[in-house]
Amino acid sequence: MNDAVTTIEPASIEPENLVRTTDMEVVLKNQKKAFLHTPYPSVEQRREWLATLKKALQDNQAALVEAINQDFEGRAREETLLAEFMPSLNYIDYCSKKLGKWTKFSKRRVPLTMQPVSAKVIYQPLGVVGIVVPWNYPVFLAVGPLATALAAGNRAMVKMSEFTPTTSELLAKIIADIFPDNLVTVINGEAEVGAQFTALPFDHILFTGSTQVGRHVMNAAARNLTPVTLELGGKSPVIVDSDFPMSEVAERVCYGKSLNAGQTCVAPDYILVKKERQQEFIDAYLKAFSTMYPKVSDNPHYTAIINKRQHDRLLGHIEDARAKGADIVIPENEQVSDGSRRLPPHLILNPTDDMTVMHEEIFGPLLPIIGVDSIDQAIDYVNSRPRPLALYYFGGDKQVQEKVLTETHSGGVCLNETLFQVAIDDLPFGGIGPSGMGHYHGHEGFLTLSKAKAVVSKGKFNSVRMLFPPYDTSFKQSMIKYLSGSN
Repeated sequence: MNDAVTTIEPASIEPENLVRTTDMEVVLKNQKKAFLHTPYPSVEQRREWLATLKKALQDNQAALVEAINQDFEGRAREETLLAEFMPSLNYIDYCSKKLGKWTKFSKRRVPLTMQPVSAKVIYQPLGVVGIVVPWNYPVFLAVGPLATALAAGNRAMVKMSEFTPTTSELLAKIIADIFPDNLVTVINGEAEVGAQFTALPFDHILFTGSTQVGRHVMNAAARNLTPVTLELGGKSPVIVDSDFPMSEVAERVCYGKSLNAGQTCVAPDYILVKKERQQEFIDAYLKAFSTMYPKVSDNPHYTAIINKRQHDRLLGHIEDARAKGADIVIPENEQVSDGSRRLPPHLILNPTDDMTVMHEEIFGPLLPIIGVDSIDQAIDYVNSRPRPLALYYFGGDKQVQEKVLTETHSGGVCLNETLFQVAIDDLPFGGIGPSGMGHYHGHEGFLTLSKAKAVVSKGKFNSVRMLFPPYDTSFKQSMIKYLSGSN
């Protein structure tokens, strides 16, 4: 590990300094060898790794902000600071603070019939963790899992997204300058490199991305019996009740949907609102958006869609919905004339199940609005579809809140807010069913990347000897009958 952290400009990256894809197996072999040499790093060593990672992020903040801006061709600096750096740095501090508690053994109860014995659980690092990073938050979704892996005492190989090449190459150079490649290595390359990466025999794979790709990752990992944590997104609904101020609903939903132009795995995906309040929500949402973003064109505070492929996909959803009878509402007089891929919000009214926008995770500023007659109907609508990564409910009735919590399934829930469940370090984060499996935030993340090893300790005296065969004495027969509950 280098003592000094070098600040790197995006333009200074030389491709020959980065790990070649053909070296992935060699890197993995070297990391496993290094892990065997230090299979249980001390808490102090892990904290040093985390502190080194934090300092590198701080020293290279400006360069990373600019790299992300280049990759998006228009990413609000403030959004990168709030959504990438704030949670990354806070989470590193959180892990460092909690490490002492997390790594302590857990004493367990032993039945009287097995005494004298002591039992405990120790939390041992798994080995080498493979981390696959998506394009939408390339710093946070690399650093968060990496910090968890290091906190748990593991080594890591990180596959960055090919859709953020400037950021991916810069992060690779930063990591290479602060960590030896037998501790942490960043891998870059196209989709075929990602496929080769997930086929490697890691001790755990942590993947963030689409449900479709997640199936391929799980299939590849199964060949090596590698356990996986999958964060896959899905269609996260918002249920709006009758008793919450609509201006507050619209403002909070609008912020959650507009951050990163909706390119967030837990962004609100569609709205279920009482029919009598539907127009009220539309008016309030458009007002909230116009207050936050008076214009879309030439607005440096509003993020662009990552690339032409994603932009075309979203335009395809809009045209498909329009062709199938939906009404599309956008902010008045909103025209994007700056040549960018910035896309204003499109409220899709009267969506039907045959529209593509209702089949896929939207991942953009399109928002279907569905009128319902009751909260029960909204719950039934959610439960008739794949389980989402997040669910949002707006309403003040505690009984109805409890009903929504207990009668729906989702990775996480926010009551009267959006997105915040991801920002709280002490909460687990992960999906359920098609939206994912496992957790990688908080204590649950540490446990995911640790092996909970059962340890039983016994002295020289062996009380169990009285139950050894042969079983031909009345005492042994009575003891066995008593212990087994036999008649």
